[in-house]
Amino acid sequence: MKLLVTGGAGFIGSNFIHYWLKKYPEDYIINLDVLTYAGNLENLKDIEANPNYKFVQGDICDAELVNNLVKEVDTIVHFAAESHVDRSILNSADFIRTNVEGTRVLLEAAKNNGNKRFHHISTDEVFGALSFDAPRFSETTPYDPRSPYSASKASSDHLVRAYYHTHGLPVTISNCSNNYGPYQHPEKLIPHFITNLIEGKNVTVYGEGKNIRDWIHVDDHNRGVDLILKKGKIGETYCLGGNSERNNLDMTHDILKLMGYGEDRIEYVADRLGHDLRYAIDYSKAKADLGFEPEISLNEGLSATIDWYKNNHAWWSKIKK
Repeated sequence: MKLLVTGGAGFIGSNFIHYWLKKYPEDYIINLDVLTYAGNLENLKDIEANPNYKFVQGDICDAELVNNLVKEVDTIVHFAAESHVDRSILNSADFIRTNVEGTRVLLEAAKNNGNKRFHHISTDEVFGALSFDAPRFSETTPYDPRSPYSASKASSDHLVRAYYHTHGLPVTISNCSNNYGPYQHPEKLIPHFITNLIEGKNVTVYGEGKNIRDWIHVDDHNRGVDLILKKGKIGETYCLGGNSERNNLDMTHDILKLMGYGEDRIEYVADRLGHDLRYAIDYSKAKADLGFEPEISLNEGLSATIDWYKNNHAWWSKIKK
């Protein structure tokens, strides 16, 4: 296969490229990334000389560039997105431009170059929020985004489906739960807490820490994407979850315990605006149709992630500065 991976210098995208070239060393990947604050070529330093890998710095909203790159591949895996909720609350413009217009540009290029295979990476946040006892999100859950970020991702999902129905574009979509693992930007909860503790700082918990997230290790997520590309039915959506629901306070305690700290390192801060109560994914469709199941337990994945940040101080300290 020849793949165009958008946002491949980011957290999930770079892990996907590592995963793919390790499993399919004969395949060829073009990585298109504009290198915003969340993109980091150091994530891919060990493969930059691989003849089956090429990096292109550029914007997914650049129609001419995207069109030329799409001509070289048969499959597009679209990770590129502005993804931090707090940033979207402060300024939504970049989220609309990248997540909506950027997706449209890619879809147009796929359509205009022979209807190339298109997989779109989305999020469980498009479904809104759950109460503590509500059934988990599934592929049939109505959309109900609550932040500018999730609204922009919901819009892009709808665009992808529209190109399937209108133009017959061979698309699939995956909605995943919260990812964690190596190379994740330290603004996100798990690496933020880990790196703060390594630096001797406290960790900050929104509100009372009761908000629940379903966590999936990035390697399990990318294995799910692989299964969708190889076995997924065109036009379908697949939810990928980690079967690891945890409220923020319990997650904080897990990290503190694994790193040898106590509750005295917790600071409680004012809750986030519009903070969704709970996300949780029902991945039974992906399990039945694709054979997908998460393989990395939360405890195993957290321990490995903590070790990675301990062993890669130079990578994250540069970013935090």
